[in-house]
Amino acid sequence: MDMTKNESLNESFRQKAKELVSQMTLDEKVSQTTNWAKAVDRLGIKAYNWWNEALHGVARAGVATVFPQAITSAGSFDEDLLEKIADVISTEGRAKYNEQQKYNDTDIYKGLTFWSPNINIFRDPRWGRGHETFGEDPYLTSRLGARFVEGIQGHDEKYMKAAACAKHFAVHSGPEDIRHSFNAEVSDIDLWETYLPAFKVLVEDAKVEAVMGAYNRTNGEACCASKTLLLDILRDMWNFKGHVTSDCWALKDLNEGHGLTKDLEDSAALAANNGCDVNCGNCFELLNLAIKDGKVSEERLDEMVVNLFTTRMKLGLLGEVNDNPFDKIDYLSVDTDENRKFNREVALQSMTLLENRNGALPLDITKIKTLGVIGPNANSRRALVGNYEGTSSEYITVLEGIRRYIDKYAAHNGVEKPRVLYSEGCHLYKDRVENLGIENDRMSEVKTICNYSDAVIVVVGLDATLEGEEGDTGNQYGSGDKRDLKLPGNQQLIVDTCIESGKPVILVLMAGSAMQMQGAEEKCAAYLYAGYLGAQGGAAVAKILFGEKSPEGKLPITFYHEIDELPDFTDYAMKGRTYRYMEQEALYPFGYGLSYNPIELSNVRAIPEGNGIKVCGDFANLGKLEGAETLQVYVSVHKDGAPRWQLKGLKKVRLLPGELKHVELILPNESLGLHLGKNEVTVDGDITVYVGTHQPDSRSAALTGTKPEEFNFSVSAETVTN
Repeated sequence: MDMTKNESLNESFRQKAKELVSQMTLDEKVSQTTNWAKAVDRLGIKAYNWWNEALHGVARAGVATVFPQAITSAGSFDEDLLEKIADVISTEGRAKYNEQQKYNDTDIYKGLTFWSPNINIFRDPRWGRGHETFGEDPYLTSRLGARFVEGIQGHDEKYMKAAACAKHFAVHSGPEDIRHSFNAEVSDIDLWETYLPAFKVLVEDAKVEAVMGAYNRTNGEACCASKTLLLDILRDMWNFKGHVTSDCWALKDLNEGHGLTKDLEDSAALAANNGCDVNCGNCFELLNLAIKDGKVSEERLDEMVVNLFTTRMKLGLLGEVNDNPFDKIDYLSVDTDENRKFNREVALQSMTLLENRNGALPLDITKIKTLGVIGPNANSRRALVGNYEGTSSEYITVLEGIRRYIDKYAAHNGVEKPRVLYSEGCHLYKDRVENLGIENDRMSEVKTICNYSDAVIVVVGLDATLEGEEGDTGNQYGSGDKRDLKLPGNQQLIVDTCIESGKPVILVLMAGSAMQMQGAEEKCAAYLYAGYLGAQGGAAVAKILFGEKSPEGKLPITFYHEIDELPDFTDYAMKGRTYRYMEQEALYPFGYGLSYNPIELSNVRAIPEGNGIKVCGDFANLGKLEGAETLQVYVSVHKDGAPRWQLKGLKKVRLLPGELKHVELILPNESLGLHLGKNEVTVDGDITVYVGTHQPDSRSAALTGTKPEEFNFSVSAETVTN
C-alpha cells in the first residue's frame, strides 16, 4: 500500500477519534484506559476488552487452529511461512469476533487486539517463557516478527484485520520469579545490538499497532513508565503512532515491586506521563484523581484515549462502518480442514534433525516387525501445544501419529503392519507414575518393550506446566524457569536404559528450549528436535520418521553442553551468551539442522553493489524427495566488543528432486556496521561476510562437513570495497 495514502487514512481516523474524545466527560475518558473499557452508550461506544492473545493461534476463547509454538515455527527460518500462519490466525480471530458480537460477548479474549508476538531475545535457556519467542538472534526475530505482524494486521488499504502487539518492551527475559522487582542493567551496545533491533523493525517497517511494556526495570526505569523507552526511543526516535499497553498488573509493581512511587495513584500518573496509554489492570482507574490532584494533565488523558480510539477505528470497531471487508468473515472460517492441513505443513517445516548416524532415519516400515514408542511425551497432548494456546478440535500425539501412519501405509501397500508397543516410561517430572508405586515403576515395562522391539522411539522433554510464565506453571523449579538443562524426573534414566538395550534409539525432544541429555546425544541412532508442534504435531513427526518428508528446520537457539558455561541468569550482558558472543563450542549450534536430502550450494558470490553487498548462489536438490534449504549470511565486524558474527540475511529455498534454483539477496549498508550507542549504526572498517547454510563455527563444520564461503570487505558509510 502507498505509505502516503496510509498515513493520510491514519490521520483521518485520528481526527475522528479526537472529535469523539472531545464529547466525553472526564470519567468516561478514564473508563477507556483499562483493558476492560466500558461502554459509553450515548456516544455509540461499545464495551471493549483490549486483552486478547494469539501467540500461535487465537488463544483462550474456544476452538481455533493451534499452530506450533513460536520457538518451533521459528525453526522453519521462513518469514513467508510466519506471515501465512498469522494470516490464518487473524482470519479466525475476525470470524470469532464477528460471531461473538452478535451475542454482545465482549469478554476477555474476545477482542481484535492481539498481544502477540513476543519478540524478546531468548538469551538464556533457563528462561521459562523463551518458547514464546522466535529465538536468540535479533535479525531472525526481526524478520519473523515483522512478517507475523503483517499477517495479523493484513494488507487492506483502509482497515486492519486485527492489531498486533510487540512485547515485552524492553530488555526482558527472566528470571520470572523476580520480574516484578528486577532491574535489568544493560550496556548501550547490548541494548542497541541485541535487545532493541526487533522492536525497531516491527515499529518502523511492519507498522505494528501496539507495544507492550515489560514488568521489570531497565537501567533503573520501570519499562511500563520509562521515559527513555516509551517517549525518547519509541515515540521520538522511531515515530511510533500506535498505542502502548502495560503488561498485566505491571503498574502496581511501580509501587509494590520497584518502590518508585508512594501509592497506586502516583503509579498511574508516572505511567501515563511517560507514555503508557492503556493499563492491563486497575491503576488507571485512579487517573481522575491524579488529574484532579494535578499529577496528570487532561490533555495527556485525551491523547491516550485518542490513541486507543484510533486503533479501534482502524479495526472498524468505532463509528459508522459499512465498508470493512473483514466484517464478512464468518465462523465457518474457523478450524477448517484446510487450516488443519496447513498446520501439519508448518510442523513438518519446523522440526530440526540434530543427529542421524548411519542413515538410521528414515525408518523403513517394511523392515520393522515391532516398534517401541516410549516416553512421557509420546502420548501427551500438553507436549504438543506450549503456552498461550487455544483449544483444538483434534489433537494428534506422536504415538497416535505413528499408529495412524503405519495403519495407512500397510493398508495402501498391502503389507503386514508392524506392531507398535507403547510405555509412558516414567512421569514427566515425578519419580513414579503411580503415587502408590515404587520409584521407577515403569522400568520393567521399558526394558520389556526394548527387548521385543526392532527400533525404539523415545519421546522426552518438557511441557508448558514445567516451562512458562510465572503463575501459569506449577513446576518444581522456579516460577516457570528451569534450574538446569537436564531432563526432569526419571526421563534421563529411561533414555539411558533404552540405549543400553542395544536397539537403535531415535530420540525425539519435545521442549521449547535447549536441553542436555548427558551424553545420550552421542549414543542414539538419531535425534529429532520437535519442539512444541501444535495440535497436529504427531502426524508431522510420523511423516519425518518414516521418510515421507525430509527435515528442513534449523535451530533458532543454541544447545549448550552445560548450564555452567553460561553467565549468571540475572546478568543481562551478552558476553558469553548465544552464538553471537559465546566463546566455547556449542553442543548443537544456532542455524544448524540436517536433512535426508542432499541439497548442494554452489557458485557462491558476494559482490559490492550500490550501497551494500549482493549475495548469490545456486541450490541443487540431488536427492529423491522434495526438500528445502536456507541460505544463511553472517557478518563479522572487526571491532572490539562486536559479536563474533551475526546473521544478517536469510532466504528459504524449496526444491523438487533434481531442481536447481538461483538465489540472491542484498545486504544493505546498515547491516554491515555496528550499533555503538543510541539509534545510529557505525559503518566503518573491515568486515567478513560468510555465505552458506549454517554459521561459520567449527562445530557446525564438523556436524555438516561443509563450511561457508568467506568474503572480506572494507566498508564506510558511502562505499563497500573488496
